[in-house]
Amino acid sequence: MPKVFITGLGFITSIGNDAAAVTQSLRELRHGMVVYPPFQKADCPVKIAAPVKDFDTDSPDPEDWTYPECYRVRREVLRSMGPNAFYAWCAMRQAIEDARLAEDDISNEDTGLYAASGGSPHLFGHLLNKMHDQGVMRCSPMGIVAAISGTVNFNLVAQFRIKGASTGFSSACASSSHALGFARDEIALGRQKRMFVVGAEDGNTDSILPFAGMRALSLQTDPALASRPFDAARDGFVGTGGAAVVVLESEDEAARRGARPYCEVAGWGQASDGHNVAISHPEGHGLAAAMTRALRSAALEPAAIDYVNAHATSTPIGDISEAHALRAVFGPSGARPLVSSTKALTGHGLSLAGALETGICALALRDGFVPGSAHITQLDPACADLNIPRETLEKQITRVLNNSSGFGGANVAIVLKKS
Repeated sequence: MPKVFITGLGFITSIGNDAAAVTQSLRELRHGMVVYPPFQKADCPVKIAAPVKDFDTDSPDPEDWTYPECYRVRREVLRSMGPNAFYAWCAMRQAIEDARLAEDDISNEDTGLYAASGGSPHLFGHLLNKMHDQGVMRCSPMGIVAAISGTVNFNLVAQFRIKGASTGFSSACASSSHALGFARDEIALGRQKRMFVVGAEDGNTDSILPFAGMRALSLQTDPALASRPFDAARDGFVGTGGAAVVVLESEDEAARRGARPYCEVAGWGQASDGHNVAISHPEGHGLAAAMTRALRSAALEPAAIDYVNAHATSTPIGDISEAHALRAVFGPSGARPLVSSTKALTGHGLSLAGALETGICALALRDGFVPGSAHITQLDPACADLNIPRETLEKQITRVLNNSSGFGGANVAIVLKKS
């Protein structure tokens, strides 16, 4: 089966708005959490978020938004976007430049795009309120395409004139990892030569705070303590937004263009828990099956994996479930890969997470480092046998596994290999 390479990346995140800034934050364990002004109300128990910096997209009218000068965009383009689609548009521009793609490389029948997003709840709520308050015909003609869950792929496919395969994926926090896995298959099966994979979320009050009702968000008031996966005192995740774009290309296409790949997407696997609509299986059975299938797909033994970027969001139940899954996959062979959760720095971006963390793994493979798992003051005894680095290590790694889990017990594992 033909090899598939990552040849370009784009980032709009809480820890940096390009690959260089994200890499520096990972190396220095610089987190993106802040005391978030919109949460500072007496009836709101959640105080911390990890917003994208240098962008102000709070207004429902995109003409009020402010953002870096390098991303000038025409008014008629912007009016069909929520914050998530705009972040994705910016990250897409970066990824195209990073992969050194010409316009002809992007707009052709051999190039597709798979995307993941939960839509824009803020814009959707604004749209519905306006319809009820002022009448149906007062709604923006582009309100629906700017707000519903397919908005990212709608906008990017139209604006970048994509002509190959395109669709959106919806498996909550596993969404963009599903998108990446199926995009890899499109290329490996010879259906496409190139695929863009996009994860993007708004990361504002309306997309983050509904998780407070599930008791899934951290109630910490100190930004440096709010997201601490694997720590004994973890109390939930910190919400974030932004976008990540990953460019996948076939080996032949990368060679034809003289591209310099970050790494190979060597395989992937998925499995379902069949257990609960919102909570991971307590023994991590689904995630363990996904990892096993990913390793089989990549024709690798567990001992070949140097580093696991864990899904670990900093929730009490989820982190323990993943620890059980890691133990089940790696324990029998005696393998002890390095394990960290970069959500301690970035926050948890829901549909964004899989693409963002695959991009982080690609940077780690190319640049020779292992991101540390930040903010651990007392390791949970239930995770004590995991090989968790507290600081970022300067170390050349060759094979990485990236985990994602979502509502409904959806689990995806992706294996990357240094090219």
